[in-house]
Amino acid sequence: MRAVIQRVKEAEVMVANQSISKIGPGLLVFVAFSRADQRLLDEPAPIQRFAERIVKLRIFEDQAGKMNLSLQDIGGQVLLVSEFTLYAELAGGHRPSFTEALTKSEAEKLYQALASSLQAYNVVVATGQFGAKMLVRLINDGPVTIILGN
Repeated sequence: MRAVIQRVKEAEVMVANQSISKIGPGLLVFVAFSRADQRLLDEPAPIQRFAERIVKLRIFEDQAGKMNLSLQDIGGQVLLVSEFTLYAELAGGHRPSFTEALTKSEAEKLYQALASSLQAYNVVVATGQFGAKMLVRLINDGPVTIILGN
């Protein structure tokens, strides 16, 4: 499981020129699952820990300007977007290979489990459309970008 997390002022997902999800201040989380994550289909605890790490990341500024506050502290929102390309492998040349990415049907189950786990922390969670061609708009805050996972 791998995520690229961006602190945003706002973010939006569009599919077929229509807005399907939008958030205000919070985190835009691009997430992907590898074939090694297949075991998580029967073992939800790692997904729950991953959600906890996202929600409790202290990457928002306090009054002193230090990154000391979490998503929960600021009442922020999450926009969760699937992105299998996070497991692109370029060792063989210039064209990426995605053989390490989990199959679409299994990855979608883990994606939904992660969304549910995030919501369990009383955080507003918006999602992209799994497997769709999406346009993602964002206003990056910082910028602050964190890579989480393997």
